[in-house]
Amino acid sequence: MEEGLRAEDIREAFKTHEQDIRSYSPLALAFVGDAVYSLAVRTMILEQGNTRVEKLHSRVSAYARASYQSAMAAAIADELSEDEADIYRRGRNAKSHAAPKSATSGDYHRATGLEALIGYLYLKGEENRILELIRKGMEILKEKEDGIQ
Repeated sequence: MEEGLRAEDIREAFKTHEQDIRSYSPLALAFVGDAVYSLAVRTMILEQGNTRVEKLHSRVSAYARASYQSAMAAAIADELSEDEADIYRRGRNAKSHAAPKSATSGDYHRATGLEALIGYLYLKGEENRILELIRKGMEILKEKEDGIQ
């Protein structure tokens, strides 16, 4: 079996024990999901071509904004299983700190829901599902953007 950055591999490398994923708070799931989402987007951007770090950061920031993640959550809503939709709702409805100045409260909560879903799927070992949802969301948003122009 290939080792990597899968939750299972990390548990094994650090000799930790798998917990019941449903016992984690939605904000804890979002904490992990934020990092997983960021890694996926950063890898995608880097693979589009090596350039200055400032330019890479700027490109990544467009995908990391709460408003973008909120729109992505809406775009993939019909793609979610009942279980996934439940995790998303738990994350969206979680009581958290005030939204950052750059985001509306609604966008921030929807983005937190998406991050909680990604964290949940990551801890379950469903990396391919994460990538499928992110890719699908980006495709839908790109189609909408192209339709506007």
